[in-house]
Amino acid sequence: MLYDKDIREPLFDFLEERYEKARIIEEKQMGRSRADVMMVLPDALVGIEIKSDADTYARLARQVKDYDRFFDYNYVVAGSTHGLHIGEHVPSWWGIITVEEDGGNADFYVLRHPLINPKLDWKRKMSILWKSELAQIQEWNGLPKYSNKSKAFVADKLLQRVSGEVLGRQVSDVLFERDYTQIGR
Repeated sequence: MLYDKDIREPLFDFLEERYEKARIIEEKQMGRSRADVMMVLPDALVGIEIKSDADTYARLARQVKDYDRFFDYNYVVAGSTHGLHIGEHVPSWWGIITVEEDGGNADFYVLRHPLINPKLDWKRKMSILWKSELAQIQEWNGLPKYSNKSKAFVADKLLQRVSGEVLGRQVSDVLFERDYTQIGR
């Protein structure tokens, strides 16, 4: 039986091998849920929910709704007890990675690759950014500073003036550079 703690570190190694450039951010608050993992790719954000063998589906429906509002792609990583039925509990655009114990190690298998999330809410995605990160994107796009305006106001201006393709890359760029030692400065 694999628990969450047995899955996380091997999962991060698995993901880093699969993706040329990726940054892993754990326990990211999004809406009323907390994403187990947010993976930053060069042009997309990926939400990853871990369902270990010890987990139930009790909160999954709410979690799916929250993940779908914030991330370009989503995965569920399911322990072997969930492997056969997890597809019944997540939308068809979600990717599925199964994990089982093999000789004391976690062994991962991509059962289904994710498709672009049709329910992404760009305003929610932009809310992940810190004000300083929004300011950096404003500067890159030649927008005024709007220094006395809210994050929501700035995000709206960016969404009005910058294409989703460009903005997706820029959001990833600032998240690759995010420095948690700068919180509160």
